[in-house]
Order: sequence, then structure tokens, then C-alpha cells
Amino acid sequence: MHEVAVIDDPAAAEVSLDPIRTRLLAELAEPGSATTLAKSVGLPRQKVNYHLRTLERHGLIELVEERRKGNMTERVLRATAASYVISPVALAGVQPDPDRAPDRLSARWLLALAARMVREVGDLIAGATKARKRVATFAMDGEVRFASAADRAAFAEELTGAVTALVSRYHDEQAEGGRAHRVIIAVHPSVKTGKEH
Repeated sequence: MHEVAVIDDPAAAEVSLDPIRTRLLAELAEPGSATTLAKSVGLPRQKVNYHLRTLERHGLIELVEERRKGNMTERVLRATAASYVISPVALAGVQPDPDRAPDRLSARWLLALAARMVREVGDLIAGATKARKRVATFAMDGEVRFASAADRAAFAEELTGAVTALVSRYHDEQAEGGRAHRVIIAVHPSVKTGKEH
């Protein structure tokens, strides 16, 4: 089972968004059968089986084993990932495009950049999985509390200068065998969760 899988097929995205199927996917973090799932979600086994076949057809769950129980065969299934992200590719012609309106200070442009990152990293993961290789990535996540809007603007300016200097130092357009890497840095207000006071 993968930690995260990217759904780029529109039909699979639609299937995954059904509330019952979402619940079944969550339950199938641990292998289960239609019988055990029917008890935990409170639905008839036949209805659960219908949803399981749909999830399996779209590659969201997989067969772990088959067990003989009397004159029946019980299929034990599990989710193909612990969690899923729907790629903007699933939206085809209406997926966000950061090249349409590049505005470093726009929250909507930041969202379009994030959507492109999901799409590109999803494609990289799919290709690496087929090639049985790993994807070389790096990410940072942190939080900074600004005393004022002026401090935030100064931080953005200094960060821009530091990143520009690093890119200038390490970027080599002529590097034989080199590979381009995308750098995305984002600053946005933190979203308060129910756990925060």
C-alpha cells in the first residue's frame, strides 16, 4: 500500500468522491471483506460488494487474498493507498493553469501553482513506480509569525533575494546530463484547526 496515491482519471475521481465509497476506502486501510465491511458501515453485504467492485475496477482497492468459506470464496481487499489526492488532470480543460495569470501576490495563482505541483509530482510518481525508481524531491514546511504587514513584505523580499542567489549559484543551463527541477516557495496565512486554541 502506498502512503499517498494521485488520482488523475476523471472516472476514478468521481468514484472516490462518493461518501459511501470514501468510507469504504478509509475502512480498507486494513484488509477487509464485504462481510466485515458491511458490519462496520451498516450496509447490506450486497450493496457493499457493489461499491467494492466499482472501487476495484478503478484501481482504488486491490485483492489481498481469497479465502474459502464453505462453498463460498471470501475476497479480502485493501485500499491501494492510505490516502488519495485528486489531480487537476481529472478536471481536464478546467484545471488551473498558473501561466494564465502569473501574479506572485495572488492567492488564486498560489492555488494554481499548487495544482500544477500535484499534477507534475503525480506524473513523476506514476512514472517512477512503473520504472521501479524513486523520485528525487525535497520539501520544507514551517511557520513564521509576522509582527506586521511590513515585516511580511520584508521577509518576502529577503526570501526572494536568497532564493534568486541560490538559483544563480546552482543553475547550469549547459550541464550535460543535468536535469531541471522546479522550485516553488509559498507563504500564506496558517489555517487554524480545531486543535488550536
